[in-house]
Amino acid sequence: MSNIKKVVVVGGGFGGVAVAKQLSGCQTIEVLLLDKRNHHLFQPLLYQVATAALSPSDIAYPLRSIFSKSPNVRVVMGDVVDIDRSNRTIILEDGGRFGYDYLVIAVGARHSYYGNPEWEENATGLKTLNDALRIREKILVSLEKAERAETPEEISKYLTFVVVGGGPTGVEMAGAIAEITKKTMVEDFRKIDPKDTRVILIEGGPRLLMQYPPELSVKAKCDLENMGVTVLTEKIVTDVKSDRLFLGKDLKEEIVTANIVWAAGNEASSLMTKLNVELTRSKHVKVRPDFSLPDDDDVFCIGDCAFLTDAKGVVVPGIAPAAIQAGKYVSKLIKSRIKTGKNTHPPFIYFDKGSMATIGRAKAIAVVGPIKLSGIIAWLAWSLIHVLYLIDFRSRFAVMFSWIWSFFTHHRAGRLIIYVRRRSLDKK
Repeated sequence: MSNIKKVVVVGGGFGGVAVAKQLSGCQTIEVLLLDKRNHHLFQPLLYQVATAALSPSDIAYPLRSIFSKSPNVRVVMGDVVDIDRSNRTIILEDGGRFGYDYLVIAVGARHSYYGNPEWEENATGLKTLNDALRIREKILVSLEKAERAETPEEISKYLTFVVVGGGPTGVEMAGAIAEITKKTMVEDFRKIDPKDTRVILIEGGPRLLMQYPPELSVKAKCDLENMGVTVLTEKIVTDVKSDRLFLGKDLKEEIVTANIVWAAGNEASSLMTKLNVELTRSKHVKVRPDFSLPDDDDVFCIGDCAFLTDAKGVVVPGIAPAAIQAGKYVSKLIKSRIKTGKNTHPPFIYFDKGSMATIGRAKAIAVVGPIKLSGIIAWLAWSLIHVLYLIDFRSRFAVMFSWIWSFFTHHRAGRLIIYVRRRSLDKK
């Protein structure tokens, strides 16, 4: 047993699962996969849970089921709160401790409010199933309250939906909210007029989707506006309240709304501060070309918690394909080091498979190398690739069926109000 190496992986996202899968079946390695939740989440489709297009079980899968046939992979549900590198030990919130020979940290990121954490109470980000269900509930409850409202001011407040951040998540959320509020659900209500519904997308930069070519940004903006979304660029949110948000330093411009979705920024987990290494402003660890810490060959950070410029000078993005590539790379490096005792793996090089963002029904944009796509072709490509990335056949079938049904009927299956946060919602 002394020849068995212990590899601890913290985080069951794309990167962490990729590491554990690659090390599965290795007789000289014991893998411990730790996550504070019991499921792997397909984050790119979270916005569809938030807008009632999909159910939570369609995009989440139990971690234990993924590795049920991997005898050398153990899954433990627990929240890692500290790392004692001097004793090669990780510490859980409940006091549990686990030793390691190699440690891979793949804990992902949370939304950033740029020094205003109190905004989260009224401007929900979108990183977990809880976030998605909270947003879904606020949307559905607001429609119910608008149906009962007596004054135009009340109706306007509940039928105004604001998305902050013009990146892929913000664009996807704004388009999906426009579809559900202006088309999908209005026939179910007798008093609500879809003309009264306002969906506003706010971006601080000069254009939407800054990482895409300008012509695709223009196309996305035009598509959103045709769907009824008001796009505001070069506008900075300076305060958020329970029933409104303010723009500009003087706080003179305000938007009255009961629905704010935050998609304006990300920062790495606070666990990164426990490593005592150099971090970026958004708490990402500045790792070496092989994802290891600058002062520790046996601890790696991958995915959304790491900042790496690869061997070709490309900054590795915080997206699922990059996390999967990093996970496969680190697992190969660990196996090589265990086998040879040397680090013979070449520096990591990111392979850009392209970028895609969906805007609405049969509307999307995509960039794959020199190829730029938009419209229904990009939407079909986006749909196919996202289905293929889902982790099991049941999820793929369920998502495909839901999309086909929604495409032809405009109906959405997940329109249930379950009152996850009943007291908070009732106050508003």
